[in-house]
Parts: sequence; structure tokens; C-alpha cells
Amino acid sequence: MELEKLINLSDEELKQQERDSAEQIFRLRFQHSLGNNEGLKKLKTLKLDIARIKTIARQRELGITTTVRAVKTAKPAKVKAEAVAKPAAETKAAKPAAAAKAPAAAKTTAAAKKTVKTTAAAGAKKAKKD
Repeated sequence: MELEKLINLSDEELKQQERDSAEQIFRLRFQHSLGNNEGLKKLKTLKLDIARIKTIARQRELGITTTVRAVKTAKPAKVKAEAVAKPAAETKAAKPAAAAKAPAAAKTTAAAKKTVKTTAAAGAKKAKKD
């Protein structure tokens, strides 16, 4: 049952709905034990309904007001025309920054090659000693 409908029920109607759902769960479990596997999805929804009913009843006991939140729907992202068509000045400015990163990348690869050479040389020296 929907949350909005449950909130609008009176206390007596909530108790009656809880009893009805509990009885249906009992019947579904009994059928399941006899080998009838139909209604397993219904069992899950009934459990959720009972949990919702108990939550609403407890909130009413504590004096907490319940409100139904609106379900958010995914909206398609809007693409601005400015973001799609970048001015030529921005694209040219981005290239030198990428070029500036290239020497740093070259330095790291050179350092990695040097490390490989030194480890290879160390391995060769160790092999000569043995």
C-alpha cells in the first residue's frame, strides 16, 4: 500500500490493515511450506507494508508529524551553448599548458629509464661477484 494512503488512515484502520497483512503473510508462508512458490514477491511487499504501518503508528504515538516526500525524477542535463562552442582563444590557451606538462612527463620517463639501468647494472655486478 502506498505511504500516502497509509498516512491518511485512522488509528483503527491502521491496526486493521496491519492485521490483514499479517494474516496474508501467514497464509503465504503456509502455502510456501506446502511447495507453492507463487506469491513470494507479495510476501516481501506485505512485510514492507507492515513495517510502514508500525512506523506510522509509532510516529503518531510520539507526536511526530509525517509528510510524504515528493519523488524526484531525473531531469535531463541541459547543455549550454557556450560550453559546446568554445572560443578559439580558450582552446589555444589550453595547448601551451599541455605542452608544459610534456617535459615533466619526459623527465619522469628518463628517470624511470635511469632507475632501470642502475638496477640492471647492480644485478650484473652481483652476478659477477657470485
